[in-house]
Amino acid sequence: MAYNGAAYHGYQRQNNAYTIQQAVEESLSRLLSEKVAINGCSRTDAGVHAREYVFSFTTNNNIPPEGLILGANNILPGDIAFFSCEEVSEDFHARFDCKGKEYEYLIYNSKIKDPFYNKIAMRYWYRLDEKLLDDQAKAFIGNHDFKGFCSADCDKEDTRRTIYSFGVTREDRLVRFKVSGDGFLYNMVRIMVGTLLYINEGKIEKGAIPILLEQKDRTKGGVTVPPDGLYLNKVFY
Repeated sequence: MAYNGAAYHGYQRQNNAYTIQQAVEESLSRLLSEKVAINGCSRTDAGVHAREYVFSFTTNNNIPPEGLILGANNILPGDIAFFSCEEVSEDFHARFDCKGKEYEYLIYNSKIKDPFYNKIAMRYWYRLDEKLLDDQAKAFIGNHDFKGFCSADCDKEDTRRTIYSFGVTREDRLVRFKVSGDGFLYNMVRIMVGTLLYINEGKIEKGAIPILLEQKDRTKGGVTVPPDGLYLNKVFY
């Protein structure tokens, strides 16, 4: 599925806030006339979007995949849409079978705001040197300990992750930060992008990313950029 997460308090179901998981489970339960619980591939934060989000669930209903897509899309809120559905083996799990993910962060690089990018891209005032940041982002590629690039709320004991690719490109005023890896820590992508922005502003020296990775100190890196511009772009199995 894909969703615009601006109106939701993240993916995971909560007792005191409306989430993507709740919206999907309620829609499927209504369609299939049975209680449905879904297993998602990732926990996206409040305000974060997804272009390709994978989830799995079991059902006793014999509705065909195409019928499920069409039926659910008539019930789901307008900011959530199903694109594909297929039957899998009973031991498949959307989260535990995932081999990697690709995220994209969008920046609208302009001093003047554009209402059509509200809540779907971060607006950045200063001139952004995408060629410089594309070069600097390459230092994240490889297997590293990203302890200094995750939130203090991160509950993972193993903070080593492998980044496969990281590129920065521009299309007029829109700048795209695209990164893929075998997994990501809490706020990791948003902190990596924020660190690159600090390099752009001269607050962190060029070439400092390898040093920051070695220091493993969150206070040395850049700001955690807002969730508005973050998209779960692809999921790999």
